[in-house]
Amino acid sequence: MLTRTTLLGNIWRYGLLSLGALVMMLPFMYMISTSFKSHAFVLELPPRLIPTAPTLENYQRALTTNHFGLYFFNSTVVAVSATFVTVVLSAMLAYAFARWEFPGRNALFYAMLGTMMVPALTLIIPQFVLAKQLHLLNSRWGLVVVYSAGTAFNMFLLRGFFEEIPQELLDSALIDGAGPFTTFWRVALPLARPALAATAIFSFLGAWDEFTWALTAINDEKLYTLPIALRLFQQQHGTEWGLVFAASAIAVLPTIIVFVLFQRHFIKGVMSGALKG
Repeated sequence: MLTRTTLLGNIWRYGLLSLGALVMMLPFMYMISTSFKSHAFVLELPPRLIPTAPTLENYQRALTTNHFGLYFFNSTVVAVSATFVTVVLSAMLAYAFARWEFPGRNALFYAMLGTMMVPALTLIIPQFVLAKQLHLLNSRWGLVVVYSAGTAFNMFLLRGFFEEIPQELLDSALIDGAGPFTTFWRVALPLARPALAATAIFSFLGAWDEFTWALTAINDEKLYTLPIALRLFQQQHGTEWGLVFAASAIAVLPTIIVFVLFQRHFIKGVMSGALKG
């Protein structure tokens, strides 16, 4: 039975957490609310979270203005491709570091973790030079390759999960005639679904929201991704906040869908990988 002190402590704790969640949600709630307002009600005082006369006009205009659908398609192709490549490469690296013994394993592992301390902006010039030599500039594949290169954190997360798999399961697969790749693909990967889900979410969010490299590497307007498109959208329709916020809400929707689809495994994957890693 809860004591009075414990009850008051819980009330204070959850009240503080609820207040923090409300403060973080207010900008998003205001954006969604404004996206349903006509231009005449955007700057009304006092501001209202519930629109007086909600309308879908802003969403209809956003989807049909400035090739927004094409930019959405570009971001989808790049983010999905980069997520797939990142998850596969990170899983293979993590499994090798977790289960295989080879000279210099620990040194190489910590060297890869060390790349996480390098600011991303300092890599723009060498990435640009390398992409130019490989003829990857001004292409979707150039974005995918760069977005898939930062696998250190995902590898670290998955390595901790692979280390938790009982060695007996892997040995039994080898006794049944499975090779190293078959053991990895049919035994280790299915058991690591929570960690893979967490990796997929992190990878998708990073690729979907990335702005700097996309702006640097892409010159063709038809290949622009959503972050660049939203910036141009804001410059062209800066005073029409309902329209800008409607475009922003559409851009946020895929990230919400991805999180909802993988949320069952997300927390377990992050905790398992972080605690063991």
